Amino acid sequence: DYISKKVADKLTGMCKTDKEAYESYWDDISPFIKFGCLKDTKFCDKMSDYMLFKNLDKKYLTLKECIENNGGATEVAEGEEKKPVTIYYVTDEQQQSQYINMFKAEGLDAVILNHNIDSPFITQLEQRNENVKFQRIDADLTDSFKQDVAEEDAESFKTDADALTDIFRKALENDKLDVKVEKLKNENVASMMTLSEESRRMQDMMKMYGMMGMDPSMFGNDVTLILNANHPLVQYVLANGEGENTALFCKQLYDLALLSNKPLNPEQMTEFIKRSNEIMMLLAK
Repeated sequence: DYISKKVADKLTGMCKTDKEAYESYWDDISPFIKFGCLKDTKFCDKMSDYMLFKNLDKKYLTLKECIENNGGATEVAEGEEKKPVTIYYVTDEQQQSQYINMFKAEGLDAVILNHNIDSPFITQLEQRNENVKFQRIDADLTDSFKQDVAEEDAESFKTDADALTDIFRKALENDKLDVKVEKLKNENVASMMTLSEESRRMQDMMKMYGMMGMDPSMFGNDVTLILNANHPLVQYVLANGEGENTALFCKQLYDLALLSNKPLNPEQMTEFIKRSNEIMMLLAK
């Protein structure tokens, strides 16, 4: 307890008197501080206001600033409940670059949490701050990215969405594939993949505790393929459901969406490269 108190006092003192220096050390010392918070609640209490989160612009924010930047409040009047707040995060800036670009285009922000200890740490933060939820930017598609479907077009849009779902399920030979069709503002994005935060954390926990021999799907695998109804490739698939090359495009769109979510396994990568060559041969004819 004495050592923890001295360390906490030293760190909080540095943050108060020389925040620039504190920020320059943060990336190196943060895993140890987070580990200390997980192991010692008193240390966590002392450090709670001095934990930093680096955002997409490489600016360091406190948890309070993250909450306020996402429309929440850290203090409310007596009798009032704190508004639920979602703080988005990134684990791999390169792999999740598509989602990051979409966030920036809509003026949204996220924090960078790329260490193994971050998953249990944010779980602890959620337990200590019941109105706060951390969610990876590819866990769901926020309304900010979508265009509304006109009321008079709703029925035809649903018909098209059902048709696309059937086409992709058939092409990928997966009748349980979860497909969602949206009109995205960014017309350059043809397909995306989302994985629910709960499923991802379960997979992270399995990795941490060496349970990779188990099948992650036994706990649920809430993966959803998002198709952009505004994109020409998706429109082509819809118009040519029985086309000669439609299955080829469906598989490629699926793998491209998967690549922005996680690395392909060796078999998937081999098929992806082979299929990419086939598509280039079609263009060369």
